[in-house]
Amino acid sequence: MAELRRELARGAAGAIVSTDPFDADVLERCPELRVIARVGVGVDSIDLDAATARGVAVTITPGANEVTVADHAVALMLSALRRICMHDAAVRRGEWNRTGEHTAWLLTGKTVGLVGYGRTGRLVAERLRGFGVRLLVSDPAAAARDDEVELVELADLLAAADVVSLHVPLAPGTRGLIGAEQLALMRSHTVLVNTSRGGVVDELALAEALRTGRLRAAALDVFADEPPVGSPLLELPNVTLTPHVSGLSTDSIAEMTRRATASVIDVLAGRAPADLANPAVLRAGAPAPVGGRDA
Repeated sequence: MAELRRELARGAAGAIVSTDPFDADVLERCPELRVIARVGVGVDSIDLDAATARGVAVTITPGANEVTVADHAVALMLSALRRICMHDAAVRRGEWNRTGEHTAWLLTGKTVGLVGYGRTGRLVAERLRGFGVRLLVSDPAAAARDDEVELVELADLLAAADVVSLHVPLAPGTRGLIGAEQLALMRSHTVLVNTSRGGVVDELALAEALRTGRLRAAALDVFADEPPVGSPLLELPNVTLTPHVSGLSTDSIAEMTRRATASVIDVLAGRAPADLANPAVLRAGAPAPVGGRDA
């Protein structure tokens, strides 16, 4: 796959990408590249320092898919709590399991903890208010201006929440944020939902907590390795899995593609694009139009 990416990008002046890795090696092999337009907001798969050093602008599309992510996060909560995947599979097998150990759980009136309270976290909170939940928020950057959420420390949130939903970027300070120590703080009926980045969670520790009953269930859209081939999470019945699609819908794809394409056109025309992820690239001189700089 890495070699295929290099071949696809070789000779290109612009690249419109999803979560495709663009590390220093890929950038080194693509000397004509002038812009990487990310359809989304996470740039953990792109070496920003290497891109800046080579004069490659990296753009993102903030606000284009946050509504879709928020919808998906709530859908995952409901799917895990209502045990949708388990019941679907059982009905297809000819079973009709309605009560006892197969009984689903309730979201209404429960306590939901949001780890991260940026634009997406706030949209999730808006949707959850219709369920009459108690909302806890852990985010050092969040201001105490929202009377409908309680700002708490992460440890307190994990200990109190019936559902924990992650909405933080992958950065040095958030990698492995939810590990064995944090999972041990959660109660045995807690459900963990992750629509942020796989690296935020220690997946081996999570699999162990789910396998032993230390945690009720998990609903995951993102993984440390994608696809998660060989992950122990794939073998567990109390895990709901989706293939990193929380930000994707027909509407969001159209808007992200439109904005990413506009960014490529701007850079290749010698104009500063909107939503630069590495504004330092401009301090070395605005990207030149194609044909105006030696490859």
